[in-house]
Amino acid sequence: MIAFRQAAVDPWLERAAARFGTPGFVYFTPDIAARNDRLRAAFGGRFALSFAAKSNPNPALLTWLKEGVECLDVSSIGEFRLGIEAGWHPARLSFTGPGKRDFELAEAIAGGIGELVIESVREAVAADAIARGLGRIQDVMIRIAPPRVPKGFGDQMAGRPCAFGIDLEDAADQLPRILALANLRVVGLHIYSGTQCRKAEAIAENYRIFLGIFREICASYDLNPRRLIFGSGLGIPYHDGDAPLDLEALAADILPDLDAFRAEPRFAAARLVLELGRYLVGEAGYFLTRVVSVKASRGSRIAICDGGMNNHLPASGHFGMVIHRNYAMHKVGAAGEPTEKVDLVGPLCTSIDRLASGVMLPRIEEGDLVAVHASGAYGLTASPLHFISHQPPREILFDGGDLRDVTRIL
Repeated sequence: MIAFRQAAVDPWLERAAARFGTPGFVYFTPDIAARNDRLRAAFGGRFALSFAAKSNPNPALLTWLKEGVECLDVSSIGEFRLGIEAGWHPARLSFTGPGKRDFELAEAIAGGIGELVIESVREAVAADAIARGLGRIQDVMIRIAPPRVPKGFGDQMAGRPCAFGIDLEDAADQLPRILALANLRVVGLHIYSGTQCRKAEAIAENYRIFLGIFREICASYDLNPRRLIFGSGLGIPYHDGDAPLDLEALAADILPDLDAFRAEPRFAAARLVLELGRYLVGEAGYFLTRVVSVKASRGSRIAICDGGMNNHLPASGHFGMVIHRNYAMHKVGAAGEPTEKVDLVGPLCTSIDRLASGVMLPRIEEGDLVAVHASGAYGLTASPLHFISHQPPREILFDGGDLRDVTRIL
C-alpha cells in the first residue's frame, strides 16, 4: 500500500518541486475528499463536521473545504478574518479559545459569528456587554472541561489544571452566572478533552463521557440544545509502524449510544458536530525538502536540507512529542531501492533542527528530494518561520489533476 501510494504521488511531488521550488508543502484534495466521505459513511450522517482552522489555515484550502464541511472553528480573530475572506458565511463559524480579547469578541459579534464558545465567566460577561452595546443577542456554547479522559490520547485537557473551558466540578457555580446574562443565548455545549488518539475503544469511551455530561448539564438547567460539539480526538499515524484508527470499529461501538441519546426528547433537535482538524487534512499533505549537501561525521551520514524545523516544527519532535520519533518519509522517485541509515537536518544554526535521526532511506545524495508524510496539519502553521530569516516555504494545492501555488502571504 505504501509503495502504491508513493508511486501515485511521486510524479506530482517532482513536478511541484520543479515548478515551485523547495522547501514546500503539497496538499492533495482528493485525499481530503476521500477522508470526508469515509467519515460520513462510518457515522451514517449522525455528525456534521467542523474543521479546526488552526490545523491548517491556508486560505485556498479553507475555500475548498467550505463546500464539503458544514462548519469552521476559529481560534483567533485572524482566523475569523481568513474564514470570511475564504467565502465562509460568518453564521457557519464558531470561535473557541481561552484568551479571546475584547476587541476580538467585538469584531466577531459585530461580524455575525455563529457561536462564541464561552470558556470562562469573565469571557461571558465581556461578550454580554459587547452584545448589549450592539443591540443584539449573541448565540454561545459553553465549553466544559471533563474530570477525566481515557488512556490513549496525546495532548490531554481533562482531569488536570487546564486553561480550556469550565471544569465540570465548577459548573454548578459558574453556569448559572452565564445563563443569567441577558444578551447571551446558550444554544449548546462544547467538549474537547484529548487529541491524537488511534484507539477506537478509547475514543468511544470518551464520547460516552461527553454524552453523560451533556445529559447532566442539560437536565440541571433545563436546556434543549441546538448544537453539541464533540471534540473528535481522532488520531493519524505519523511514524512507521503506527496502526491507523479503525474508524468503522469506532462507529460500530458508539452509534448505538448516539442513537439512544438522540431518541431522548431533549436532544431530538440537537445537531451533533464533530470538530476535527488533523484527521481530515493531515495525511493529505507532504513536506518537500531538497538535500543541499551531505557529510560524514563521526560515524554518521548527515544530509543537510533546505527546510527543517523552521518549516515543520512537529517533524523535528518539538510539538508535543516527549521522545523524538521520525515521521514517516521517503526519497522521492526511489521506490524499491536499498536503504541505509541517514540523519536529516535543516538549515538552521541550532542542533535541535533535526528532521530525522537514523532514518532508513535509499542512499541520499546532494540534490535529492525527501517527502515527509502526514504534513497537512500543524506543519507550517505551528513552525518558527522567522528563525534566521529564510523565505517561508511554498504551499501547493493539488486539485482536479493540476498543481497550483496557494502560498499564504504572511
